[in-house]
Amino acid sequence: MCYGKLSWFMKAGFCYFDTAYGYNDGESEKAAKAARVDRYPREKFFLATKLPAWAGAKSKEEAEQMFYTSLERTGAGYFDFYLLHNLGEERSHFFDDYGIWDFLQERKKEGLIRHLGFSMHDKAEVLDEILTAHPEMEFVQLQINYADWEDPSIESRKCYEVARKHGKPVIIMEPVKGGTLANPPKEVSEVFAAADPAASPSSWAIRFAASLEGVITVLSGMSNVEQMEDNISYMKEFKPLNSEEQSVVEKARDIFNSFPKVPCTACAYCMKGCPKNIAIYGTFQAVNIYNMYNDLAGAKGKYEWNTSGHGWGKASECIKCGKCEQVCPQHIHIRDELEKAAEVLEK
Repeated sequence: MCYGKLSWFMKAGFCYFDTAYGYNDGESEKAAKAARVDRYPREKFFLATKLPAWAGAKSKEEAEQMFYTSLERTGAGYFDFYLLHNLGEERSHFFDDYGIWDFLQERKKEGLIRHLGFSMHDKAEVLDEILTAHPEMEFVQLQINYADWEDPSIESRKCYEVARKHGKPVIIMEPVKGGTLANPPKEVSEVFAAADPAASPSSWAIRFAASLEGVITVLSGMSNVEQMEDNISYMKEFKPLNSEEQSVVEKARDIFNSFPKVPCTACAYCMKGCPKNIAIYGTFQAVNIYNMYNDLAGAKGKYEWNTSGHGWGKASECIKCGKCEQVCPQHIHIRDELEKAAEVLEK
């Protein structure tokens, strides 16, 4: 986004900017300095960044240094919103091991952090455990969109409800699901067009997220000026979805749910006895992205993250022992589905 357009964005009343220590190998934080910190009074915008203690830190000192590196890169002086980055799964223990919770509380007392929270991609049960253990956290950043609202592998609704149960406001990420909801299947586009021909598919997705109670902001993930113009057109004078519009979104969700997909609930029973440590439910999550959104690139990206990104085996490594199928409560023909997945995702 060019500087002139950034000025237009801020004049329209928008002032929250999100980055992270690891985005684009640190270049994102440097860009925040050049585009915002060096050009605008500090009180005119909110800057958020994140600390990924699990990403390469070999010691408490290295993890703590991530905070100071972000402070130096951005030149911000302080962070309005600071997050422990991407808790859940095997990543959470790094923040405990390195004492990051207490470390960041001390930085908050020093005035280097205004509001402290965390982001998470995991199940509602895990979120509940984290918020119970750390009630001092002021907010949580969650993946929420209408397509994932009832998805058993993501649990958008359940995670949102857990956050609200603990009295925590929410920052919403992935409202357009990485861009897939900006260009949904023809059947879904037709539903939205029939309800409002002038409204973009993205507007329905973002307004759904922004209509929830207790939301601090919605991170739309804009990547060009046209998307920014579209966002401003309906968010500057924001109106929550009314009951009729909510029904339209529900209809769109029903269409997504009608597409053929592997009926995996991500219980992971199948993976506990797998001799090849295959990322079974992670593979099916990627397959369903392809089936529902016809997004092969997105599906392959999710597949790599769920397999190699987590140290799990790939679908093609299945030896067809059948142990997984013996414990699957959904009675999925896992061996057949893995074979089909490998043909699509590993080419």
